[in-house]
Amino acid sequence: MPGSEVSLIDTVLAADTERAALMQEAETATDPARIAEIQTRLADIDAWGAPARAATILKGLGFTETEQAMPCSAFSGGWRMRVALAAVLFSEPDLLLLDEPTNYLDLEGALWLESYLARYPHSALVISHDRDLLNRAVGAILHLEDRKLSLYQGGYDRFAETRAARLAAATSEARKQDARRAHLQSYVDRFRYKADKAKQAQARLKALARMQPVTRPQEAALRAFTFPEPEELSPPILRLEGAAAGYDGKAVLSGLDLRIDQDDRIALLGRNGEGKSTLAKLLAGRLAPMAGRVHTAARLRVGYFAQHQLDELRADETPLDHLRRLRPDTPPARLRAQLGGFGIGAEQAETQAARLSGGQRARLSLMLATLDAPHMLILDEPTNHLDIESREALVEALTAYSGAVILISHDMHLLGLVADRLWLVQGGRVAPYDGDLESYRRMLLGAEEPAKPAPKPEKPRRPDRTALPALRQEVRRCEDRVEKLNDMRERIAARLADPALYDTASAADMEAWQRKFAEAEAGIERAETLWMEALQRLEAAGG
Repeated sequence: MPGSEVSLIDTVLAADTERAALMQEAETATDPARIAEIQTRLADIDAWGAPARAATILKGLGFTETEQAMPCSAFSGGWRMRVALAAVLFSEPDLLLLDEPTNYLDLEGALWLESYLARYPHSALVISHDRDLLNRAVGAILHLEDRKLSLYQGGYDRFAETRAARLAAATSEARKQDARRAHLQSYVDRFRYKADKAKQAQARLKALARMQPVTRPQEAALRAFTFPEPEELSPPILRLEGAAAGYDGKAVLSGLDLRIDQDDRIALLGRNGEGKSTLAKLLAGRLAPMAGRVHTAARLRVGYFAQHQLDELRADETPLDHLRRLRPDTPPARLRAQLGGFGIGAEQAETQAARLSGGQRARLSLMLATLDAPHMLILDEPTNHLDIESREALVEALTAYSGAVILISHDMHLLGLVADRLWLVQGGRVAPYDGDLESYRRMLLGAEEPAKPAPKPEKPRRPDRTALPALRQEVRRCEDRVEKLNDMRERIAARLADPALYDTASAADMEAWQRKFAEAEAGIERAETLWMEALQRLEAAGG
C-alpha cells in the first residue's frame, strides 16, 4: 500500500516502469538516434495518453479528480489498497494476479472492476469469493480440492452445477463400490476356512485388495449463522424528520424524511463518498443528527456491523474477552459454544482481535452485532473476507431473521437475495430507487440514465428522401477529414522518428511536436465518431 507524498496519479503512472524509464531518459539523452528510438517507443506505447488512462482507472475505483492530485499519505489503508490495485491494472501485465480484489471496493468500484476484467486483453488469474465477479469476468474456474486442481469451463454458476453433478456421480459410484466390497467381504467371512471354497475366497480377497477406493469430494462445510429473534414492535421502528448528518459542522446528508418498519429489507445504493456509511451511522445512533429529529420506537435495539471491524472491536481483547464483558454471568463453556456457532474455534477464541484473520473478525463482529436480538440490523460491507459458503450462510440467516435489515454491500448476489427495497444516496439526499439492481448496474456502467418512466413509442416515420444528397455530401466531408488527419498524424510521427530533429530542436520545440501528435490522435477519434454518426443518419434516411 503506497503511503508516500507522491500524488495518486503519479503513483499509478510510475507503475508502467518502461514508460517511466523512457520519460526519464528522454530528458537526458543526447544521441539523436537514441532520442528518435525513445520517441518512437513512447508513441508505440501511447505514453502521451497514459495520464488519461490512469485517471480513468482511478475514477472507476472511486477517486475524484481532486483526490487524484492528493498525496497517498492523505488516505487510509483501505483507500491505498485501491491505489495499489489501480497501479497494477494500469501497468497491464501479460499475467495479472488478483487476490480478493473487491474486498476494499464498494458496489460501484466492484461493478467497474467486473467490466474492466471482462475486457482485459491479457491473461488474468483471480482469487475471489465474489460470485458476480466470477460469473461476469472469468471464462473458467480452477478449483482446488483435496490438494488437487480441477478446471471447469464457464463462470461460477456453471462451475457449481457441474461440480454438483460430479459430486452426485462420485457419491453414487462410492455407494456401489461399498455395496460390492461388503458383498465380497461377506463371502470371504463365510467361506474363508472351508476347503472347497478357499480358492474362491482367496480370489475375492485379492479383488478387495485391488479395488481403488472412490474418493467422495466433500461439500464445503456450511458455516451457519443463527441470529436471535427480537420481539415485535409497533411500526414504524425508526423515523427521520428533516434530519441532517455530517462531520465537523459540515452536513453530508440533509432533508432526510425516511421511515423504517421492522419487516423492511433495504439496500443503500450510491457512489463512494455520497454518504451511505454516514446514513448507517446515523440510523445506528453512532452519529448525532445535526438538524431535524430522529424518532425511535421504545425498547428499540439496533445491531451495527462496521465496514472496518476493528472500529467496533477492541484490538487487544480476545473474542472470549468481548463476550465476557458483555455477558459476565454466562459460563465460559456457553460462551465458547456461542463462538463456535459462528465459526470461531477454541484457538481463535483466545487470540487477540488484532491478530485474527479478516474472516474471523467478520464472524465475531456479526455475533456481537446480533447478540442482543436487535430489531434492526445495519450491515456495512458484511461479506468482506467471508468465503462463499459463509456468504450463503449469511443470506440464509438474514432471510430467517425477523428484524429490519439495512445493507451496504458490493455483493450483488447478497443484495439481490435479501433486499426488497432500494434507497439511492446521492447529492446529499436519500430517496427510493425505482429501478432494480440490474438497471442500477447498467446505469453505473453508462448504459442508461437513472430509472425514468418509459417514453411513449413514436410512430414510425417515412425516410426523408429529399435529404439524401446533403447526407451523402456530409459523409464524404467526414471521410475526407479522417483521411487528412491520418496523413497529418503520419507526418508528425515521421518527424518525431527523424534523428535530425533532435540535433536542432529545443525542449520547448519537442514538447510542441509531442503535443501536436496527441492532438492529431484526439482529432482522429472525434472525426471518426462524426463519420459514423453521418453514416447512421444516411442509412436511416434510406441511403
